[in-house]
Amino acid sequence: MQSVQEVEKHVPVREGDYGERVATVEPGGVEYIALKERHGKPIDLFWTWLSPNLEFATIFVGTIAITLFGLNLWQTATAVVIGSALGSLTHAILSSWGPKFGVPMMVASRGAFGFLGNILPAGLNTVTGAFGWFIVNSVSGSFALLALVGLPLSWFWLGFLVIVIVQVAIATLGHNLIHVFERWALPLLGVVFGLACIYIFINGHYDISYNAKAPLASGELGGWLLVFTAAFGYAAGWNPYAADYTRYLPPNTDRRMVGLWAGLGVFISCVVLEMAGAVLVTVAGTKWGPDDIPTQQLQHAMPGLIYYLSLLSIAVGAVAANAINIYSGTMSLVALGIREMGLTLRQRRAVIAIIAGVIGYFGGLYLESQGYQGKYEFFLLLISYWIAPWLAVVLIDYWLHKGDYGDESIFYDTKYQRWQGAAAMAIGLVVSVWLFSNNALYLGVVPKANPEFGDLTFIVGFILTGVLYYAFNMMSRRATSPAGMAGSRA
Repeated sequence: MQSVQEVEKHVPVREGDYGERVATVEPGGVEYIALKERHGKPIDLFWTWLSPNLEFATIFVGTIAITLFGLNLWQTATAVVIGSALGSLTHAILSSWGPKFGVPMMVASRGAFGFLGNILPAGLNTVTGAFGWFIVNSVSGSFALLALVGLPLSWFWLGFLVIVIVQVAIATLGHNLIHVFERWALPLLGVVFGLACIYIFINGHYDISYNAKAPLASGELGGWLLVFTAAFGYAAGWNPYAADYTRYLPPNTDRRMVGLWAGLGVFISCVVLEMAGAVLVTVAGTKWGPDDIPTQQLQHAMPGLIYYLSLLSIAVGAVAANAINIYSGTMSLVALGIREMGLTLRQRRAVIAIIAGVIGYFGGLYLESQGYQGKYEFFLLLISYWIAPWLAVVLIDYWLHKGDYGDESIFYDTKYQRWQGAAAMAIGLVVSVWLFSNNALYLGVVPKANPEFGDLTFIVGFILTGVLYYAFNMMSRRATSPAGMAGSRA
């Protein structure tokens, strides 16, 4: 079995000295993390994934379950818990790969997809992470700032600009600052959101029934499936980033604890805040029309001091989430294999982060002008559509290899090609969307004829892609890597 030192001789190793320094730009980009640079503990993953979900975008998942899909609170609770549990479980599994392989998630994905085939998931992750999630979270944080200082929606551009600048700055500095920011943000976010949730749960009305007149109500089963998919999409939206924040951990780290803390951070925050969002809709005096600022509705559920602290925390939470989105989204773009002339890897990642901030800023202005609520629902469904087929490929491939890719240089070999992954994912994605998609942009064949089916796209996409990928591998009979190489390290 090769040692980590031997592995470093045949893979691109991240340049420069970084250690545990915070106030410096992280050197390198998507290279292997050398043994001398490994640091951290599994419990670090708890606050790294708890803090980013302590924001209004999480609350709003529960809100749309009532306002858009017409569910009652108990139906919402089951959809939220099951959807979040599935997304958190896959996040735990993928997070455990970081210490073993020492590479970002979208680089590890090359093991299943090959160098060129990986362009499909890496490209989609760039769009949904560096731009999509960035816009969604920034908008909710901006709403909070406006409500905090008492400005009308016409000043949205200014609040949005402040949020964007702060989070781009944190993401540009990189890995260590993100971990530190999430850790220090947790006491504020945890205490304030904890108190806010208590007041919401106390003032909620738990006897509401299914509302068939909700804008996207499609029957109780259909609405439940849509909320289940949205909850899964929110939790699983972090999956393509999982190893990005564990690859610096020492290779002998207990990977079961890495997965446990990462998964718990996502699960606890998602379930508690999404249910608080659902209950908030039932609080007397709240309004959820297109001209109402969602974050302002919190004032009907809690004392003034807690309300204003909540608005401040929502803005901080948006930054906590988007520092991760920009950092990982830009690394996915670098993982595409783009090589800008005249830029070092450090400069490349920093420049792309700034570009993502500029594009995201103008995209957010457009989203706010078009109505936030409906677009958010569509975005959550869209995420689940592509992440589920990607998960099917990487999880089955890891199982087929028994976690052994032989030599980590496979992640950086431009000649290593795997048509099976891209083909299975593309077919699974297209077929599942064509048949089962149920959103404002496109209505699939099945829900068009049977609206009570809701949206089964991500379930069908995962199963179909998994079956296809396994079949393609059996047909090609690809030779497996010899055991006992670097990739077999525990």
